[in-house]
Amino acid sequence: MKATHPYSEVLGERDPIDVLSETQQIIPALAEALGPEGLKRSYAPGKWTAAQVLAHLADCEIAFGFRVRQIVAEPNLGIQLFDQDRWARLYTKMDGLEAAHTFQSLRAWNLSLFRLLDQADLERVATHPERGPEKAGTVVRIMAGHTLHHLKQLEVIINSRSAAFAGSTAPQIGQSEGA
Repeated sequence: MKATHPYSEVLGERDPIDVLSETQQIIPALAEALGPEGLKRSYAPGKWTAAQVLAHLADCEIAFGFRVRQIVAEPNLGIQLFDQDRWARLYTKMDGLEAAHTFQSLRAWNLSLFRLLDQADLERVATHPERGPEKAGTVVRIMAGHTLHHLKQLEVIINSRSAAFAGSTAPQIGQSEGA
C-alpha cells in the first residue's frame, strides 16, 4: 500500500495491526520505567514532556478511533479535524501514567474493532478537509505510524535518563523481528 501521509511513511511496510498491538503494551511499560521524575522530562528543549506525549497519544487514540468508526459507518460524512495544540492546553496538568493506561485501554478497544474490519470496510472513504479522500485503512496506518513517531520521542527520553535511572529496566522500543 502506498503511503499517503508522513506517519504512513514512518510505518513503512510493517503491518499496522501488529504495530498497534505491540505498542499497546509498550506505552504503559515505558511510562512505568520512566517513573514520576522521568515523565517530567522532555525529549528536546521546548518540546513536550513524556507525560504530555502520553496524554497526546491517549487523545489521538480517541480521535483516530472515532475517525475509523465514522468512515466505516458513515462514509459520506466529512472527517472532523482537531487542533492538537488546543487539545494539549491542559496536558501539563495531566498524569502521564494515567494517560498511558488510558491509551492502553482505548487501544484495546480500537484493536477489537479493527480486527473485525474486512477489506471492504478498510476501503471505505470519507473526505479529509485538508488531504481529500481518505480510506479507513489509511487512518489505521496513520495511527500506527503516529504511535511509532511518538515512541521515538519517548525513547530519546528514556535513553537519556540520568545515572539515577541507570539501574531500572526500560522496555525495548523499535521494530520487531521480520520488520
